[in-house]
Amino acid sequence: MLLHQQFVRNAKRLSKKLAIIDKTRGTSVSYSRALIGALILTSKFKKYDKGFIGIMIPTSAGCALATVAALMSGRIPVLINYSTGAEKNAKYAQAKCKFKTIITSKALLEKINCPVTEGMVLIEEIMESVSTGDKIKAALKTKLPVNMILNGIHKGDENDTAAILFTSGSEKDPKAVQLTHKNLASNIKNFGDYVKISEEDIILANLVFFHIFGLTVNLWVSFYYGMTMVTYANPLDFQTVSNIARDERPTIMVGTPSFFWGYLQKSEPGDFKSLRLMVAGADKCPDALREGYMKKHGVTLLEGYGATETSPVISVNSIENNRPGSIGKLIPNVEVRIENFETGKDCKPKEVGKIMAKGDSIMKGYYGDPELTAECMKDGWYNTGDMGYFDEDGYLWHSGRFKRFVKIGGEMVSLVNVENVLEQFLPEGVSCCIVEIADEIKGASIIATVTKEIDKADILKKMGEELPNIALPKQFLVIEELPMMGTGKIDFRSVTKIVQEMMNDLETE
Repeated sequence: MLLHQQFVRNAKRLSKKLAIIDKTRGTSVSYSRALIGALILTSKFKKYDKGFIGIMIPTSAGCALATVAALMSGRIPVLINYSTGAEKNAKYAQAKCKFKTIITSKALLEKINCPVTEGMVLIEEIMESVSTGDKIKAALKTKLPVNMILNGIHKGDENDTAAILFTSGSEKDPKAVQLTHKNLASNIKNFGDYVKISEEDIILANLVFFHIFGLTVNLWVSFYYGMTMVTYANPLDFQTVSNIARDERPTIMVGTPSFFWGYLQKSEPGDFKSLRLMVAGADKCPDALREGYMKKHGVTLLEGYGATETSPVISVNSIENNRPGSIGKLIPNVEVRIENFETGKDCKPKEVGKIMAKGDSIMKGYYGDPELTAECMKDGWYNTGDMGYFDEDGYLWHSGRFKRFVKIGGEMVSLVNVENVLEQFLPEGVSCCIVEIADEIKGASIIATVTKEIDKADILKKMGEELPNIALPKQFLVIEELPMMGTGKIDFRSVTKIVQEMMNDLETE
């Protein structure tokens, strides 16, 4: 199934229904108007080079329709992260995927203080160039039978790339993940079937579309099923999101635990009571957060698991099958095996190993990186880089990252990278080890251990020139002799245990 064609079918079938309630701009768009808008943008986008087209617009009706129109015009949307280093990310995407045009928003660029760089086209200027004739032509097209409309837009194949998304690139340069129509559509259908999504649902779409969680579950789930999407551009505006939930009464909402903490703190009792499906993903969901939503709103906060490369959902807890603490049961048509990281054989229940996934939702590969693709893909199995296990009842449990990454504020931070930066500034003869300490309320913290006392303020200042704030150690602790393994490598597990005990001692003092 092709995503843009499914949008057209639903837009014809549900013409009078609201497609998008855009709370940032205060506008509502019916499916018939959404189709007119998408057709207008399709004709405008045909002026630009074929192949990839960048999209860098906040979560809104405009971003949703630009993404659909890109596919309708035969272009492939490359979704660009504007939240951290927009100019750098835009240029990186252009160079990596070898394209020129980026559709962006003047309002966004002004807000984030990003200059208009080569290849950027402002959506506001595109809309100003729309003539009365353009509108009439598009409106007349929407009156045609659905097959005639479909014949007038790009056809394509389900194995064609439907989106390029970038990984966070904490340790190396970001990887360009190619996701096909088949990848996304199969994930949407399998996830939707499992949690019983229908066109009657209303989704609160406040996640960014340049992350897979937002692109699949906020944007394409909505258009695939013919739902109403309530968009808001800033998920960190906790108060406003809570108000929107109360006023618009959505039935589905997904987000990260850090966002859900914010909504819990800023909301009034019952603001989220209309939700029948509330799913946290992208990070560990603490018990206290689940309890908070049940107590304040009478809503069960469920936990799921996935990755950009898996479109994203691999497993999720549902109302019928919910084991708090686990990352749920596998959604239909997704296979997972837990591989012993020494023998390569399948692990027994409760035995921790590498989480390997297989199915139609596994990416086509990393664009321009066949070696990296081959590293993580073997015989159709994708190595998630995560560790975990199945319990006796088939629930999947997450045990942490294989390569010592930590997720802070939704961004992946490499502990190895932090170590490498710290080592540059340490006095001669001083060793270090960086560990992650989990905290249910505050989230993960990065702690630096060193073998001698150092000038912490000076070193932090120097590290700050090379690392973002989220990657800087929250504390420096002295462990005169770092525990080693038989191979001569630092025993990270033992270091983490010692640090946890030291932190507990500091808190009780």
